[in-house]
Amino acid sequence: MTLLSVDQARERILSSFRPVTTETLPLTGCSDRVLAQDIVAANDLPPFDNSSMDGFAVRAADLLEATAASPRRLRVVADIPAGSHPTIFLASGEAARIMTGAPIPDGADAVVPVEDTDFNNRDAGTPAPGEVQIFKSVKTGANRRPRGMDIQAGNVVLHKGRLLKPQDLGLLATLGFAQVLVYRKPRVALFSSGDELLAADAALEGGKIRDSNSYTLAALLEEAGADVIRLGVARDNHAAVQDLLDQAIELGVDLILSSAGVSVGAFDYVKQVIESNGNLDFWRVNMRPGKPMAFGEYGKIPFIGLPGNPVSAFVGFEVFVRAAIQRLGGSSSGGRPTVRVRCAEQIDSDGRESYLRARVREDAERGIFITDLTGHQGSGNLHSLVQANALLIIPAGVKCVPAGQELQAWLI
Repeated sequence: MTLLSVDQARERILSSFRPVTTETLPLTGCSDRVLAQDIVAANDLPPFDNSSMDGFAVRAADLLEATAASPRRLRVVADIPAGSHPTIFLASGEAARIMTGAPIPDGADAVVPVEDTDFNNRDAGTPAPGEVQIFKSVKTGANRRPRGMDIQAGNVVLHKGRLLKPQDLGLLATLGFAQVLVYRKPRVALFSSGDELLAADAALEGGKIRDSNSYTLAALLEEAGADVIRLGVARDNHAAVQDLLDQAIELGVDLILSSAGVSVGAFDYVKQVIESNGNLDFWRVNMRPGKPMAFGEYGKIPFIGLPGNPVSAFVGFEVFVRAAIQRLGGSSSGGRPTVRVRCAEQIDSDGRESYLRARVREDAERGIFITDLTGHQGSGNLHSLVQANALLIIPAGVKCVPAGQELQAWLI
């Protein structure tokens, strides 16, 4: 069977996924959710001209050539706190004490900071003075935030597909949105496969290992925006695997994700069971680690089978599953950030597209990023993945990367 390239495999997977349904949620439930609508501003921000600091609203023309040695004296005719709605008109020779965020009164065209005046009593509750001396001239528009400076009514301020951040929620509230339309979280059924697997708190037995993939993959799924349904461990027999897959169908999940059981071993039953009630599009990819990677469907639900080795499962998730979850969840995000790095050592590869565990560090003096590998690259060596902060990408067909050559790396 011909091995698919990574790009071919990713294209086949992503072409099979469509965004899930949507739901309307209050802002309090929208953190890290994906917008399913464009957000159009219904009003200007700020909604009125306002002061950017505590001081005095003035007419700039009244303060021409004002200095500490030759101050200008103005009569204070109003006190304007934040939240008020002034109705005065500021005439020549007049000023109004004003607080940060308060509306600029008609007639005023600038604000003088309180520090540039002789008004030094700034304790809470202190009344405005009858008059104020100002020691500096100001330009028209100084310390004034005009209406619509940030956003104008009718602007699209957040686009469909955006992963909502805390600051986005603040903006939505400012614009009057108490609830928004978002994509529901994709529901993913997850299980591991293998008679050799023990629970994390079980005592080790001969020939057994503890199941780590269910913890790693569940955390990755949640980080990518999915709701995870843990189905446990499928033992190495046809009935056990089928039982978990049938549970996934009954639960109505959007994706079934497994680790192990998709290779060519005599006791690898996942591939066999999938084909009994569905199909496999492919099950081998020209990559390292993670060659035995399966994709298909079971009972019309998409299925991705990752290898059992812990690093292979992690890499397979990053290369294929993260993008699938984002597609299901309606996200327009581009996945892990990528940087250009310079190799600190020679790296040998086997010609497959490889994702190697690496440390990336910045060389500030030269303005570059340097990388080296985190030791042995065996696909069962989870500790080297813990030590890494990146996956260094060796292109297909490359068998030797000399020291000093630049490559792409995903920051993890």
